[in-house]
This record gives sequence, C-alpha cells and structure tokens, in this order.
Amino acid sequence: MVIRALVFDFDGLILETETPAYQAWVEIYREFGHELPKELWLDYIGREGNWFDALAYLEGLVGPRDDRDAIQQRRDARKTELVMAVAETAGLRRLLTDATSRWLRLAVCSSSTPKWVLGHLERLDLRAFFDHVQCRDRPELRAKPAPDLYLAACAGLGVRPAEAIAFEDSRNGMLAAQAAGMRCVVVPNELTVAMDLTGADHRFDSLATVSLEMLLDGSRRQRPS
Repeated sequence: MVIRALVFDFDGLILETETPAYQAWVEIYREFGHELPKELWLDYIGREGNWFDALAYLEGLVGPRDDRDAIQQRRDARKTELVMAVAETAGLRRLLTDATSRWLRLAVCSSSTPKWVLGHLERLDLRAFFDHVQCRDRPELRAKPAPDLYLAACAGLGVRPAEAIAFEDSRNGMLAAQAAGMRCVVVPNELTVAMDLTGADHRFDSLATVSLEMLLDGSRRQRPS
C-alpha cells in the first residue's frame, strides 16, 4: 500500500506538553504533602477528556477544598508557564519539510481542544505545514484509545487509514491509530518512555532520528498492492 499521508499526535510529540502538565500538578500535590502517582498520569496520557480528575483525586487525599477553583487556576497558570518555555520537538520541522517535499499530506490528530492545538501551532509557526487539524471538537468523537479521531483525521485528508502512518508518543495514542487501521511510529518523550509501547510498528528515540525514506520504503516492501 502506498503511503500518502502522515498524521501526528500533538501533546507530547509535536510539543512536549506532557511533562509540564504533570509537573504542574506534582508541585500542587507536594504543597499538601502528597505525591501524584506517575502510573495514574501515564494511563491518562492520550485520553484527555474527564477520565482522570487530578483535583478530585487530591481532595480524596486531603479532604474537600473550598479553594478548589483557586488551586485549579494556579495549576493551569503554572502549566502554561512551563509549556510556553518549551520549543517544538527536535527534528520535527525537518521531518515535516521532508514529508512536504515528497508530496505527502499532513495532519494533526489530538484529543485536546482546537484552541489549545491551533494556538500553539500558530505560535510555533507550524500551522502551514498541515493540511488538516483534527481535534476532539465534537461530542460524538471518542478520545483515544478509541480510533475515532484517527479515522476522522484520515477522512479530513481524503486518504484511507492504510495509506497513512501515525506518529505517537503514548500507548493510548498508539492503540487508537492501530485500531483505525494505521501503522504507528512511536517516539516516547521523557515521561512516556516509561510506558509499555510494545506492538508499535516502529520506535525511535527522537523525531530527529526518524528516516522517512526508510519508513516509506518499508511500507512498500511489507504491504504490496
């Protein structure tokens, strides 16, 4: 099967927001004398939505808080501060430029909101690379690890799932892409490297080490038409 498109997760892959998001809660928890279990956060990554409520979990440890809104606001402000200090992932722009030169269609596929994803793509001057940006912007779209977002991303690009390769940093994202019928390249970040990413079609330590030529050539050899 000829590959016609590449589809990229956003949080943790294009922009390493996973560690800042976790670190901001860790700082809050430590103010109250507790730790936020990393295993809970790792299972949350890629899902988004309301699967895990870190503030409610904290209240389960310390009791109900009258200042819960203020705690959430402090955490969100700290997360924003940390994320704004993060640059795009190393090797990303080179990979996107290479893909564009090969006339591959490009998309983002994220469980996050359009405001979050598009805002950062514009800030990083990356928006023009992508033909389609798929976020969880409709209630009927289930968050990863369901395949809905990847199926919608492929539809937005006008390609079949088998004609696209997904790039992910998390297990939930990998499972979503594969459930949609796509091959998946995993590039874990500092946080998700602790995940079980067994079953990925390819794994790289960094986007800077990804060989697009190898991936496309491997696709032609492994999936003849």
